[in-house]
Amino acid sequence: MLGLGDQPTAAAPEGIIIDGTDASFAADVIEASQTVPVIVDFWATWCGPCKTLGPAIEAAVTKAGGRVKLVKIDVDQNQAYASQLQVQSIPTVYAFWKGQPVDGFQGALPASQLDEFVTKVANLAGEPDNGLDDAVAAAEEMLASGEAADAAETFAAILQEEPAHAAAYGGLVRSHIAIGDLDQAEAVLNGAPVEIAEATEVEAARAQLDLARQASAAGPIQELLDKVEADPSNKQARLDLAVAMHANGDTKEAVDVLLALFKLDREWNDAAAKTQLFTIFDALPPQDPVVLAGRRKLSSLIFA
Repeated sequence: MLGLGDQPTAAAPEGIIIDGTDASFAADVIEASQTVPVIVDFWATWCGPCKTLGPAIEAAVTKAGGRVKLVKIDVDQNQAYASQLQVQSIPTVYAFWKGQPVDGFQGALPASQLDEFVTKVANLAGEPDNGLDDAVAAAEEMLASGEAADAAETFAAILQEEPAHAAAYGGLVRSHIAIGDLDQAEAVLNGAPVEIAEATEVEAARAQLDLARQASAAGPIQELLDKVEADPSNKQARLDLAVAMHANGDTKEAVDVLLALFKLDREWNDAAAKTQLFTIFDALPPQDPVVLAGRRKLSSLIFA
């Protein structure tokens, strides 16, 4: 059931979220919880807090990726088990494992607490298998050591197992960039599942692709340095110099040139300096020293 007119952020695997009844309770909850933890949400159509909790708990269960199931029971239509479990107010939520209630709560909870609750219940069946994450880490090592083709094969194999694995998707795009096949990298990006299209890893790969395409048209650094030295007001030369520096691996120097251009004229060419800075920042890990220092300097210029 997709609760009361609301939709979860991504489609749940089939059979993970279902409507339950007193007649199906034994099969849907007692028997099913022998192999996978089951969360039971007792609700009613007239219940205000249920309208908040219902979609939120569905989203949390969906994110668990099949490690826990959700059974939603309308207490107006199904009173037997609600009475047996002494449900005195709604919404009331129970977690079942091995046929027994093991945890629960009443009322609506914030999304963060719901995620914690669902994760705790899911872990009753054991910690999740990190095999795919380990494979991603191995592929990243291949990519870092220059084995881009092998990394691409590994990332592709991971996506065969989990098509919406954002880290593997971003890694596959970056592998094709490293190989120099920018068209294939773009094709992979365009095929990203909608639920991960804006994931951090995919956005970072998209930024890296933008930078790679710019690099293919970058001019010689020395010529651009000469242009800027000859005419410090030549804003296009400054922007081109930053692009060329980044393409040459001089990321910090490129950021410094863009910060200087932003200070010179922040509105030039539809704020091109700031846009280019954000593209570079997005392509790097959030805690990269270049990103942290660059964002701090940019903020000081914006609010100066």
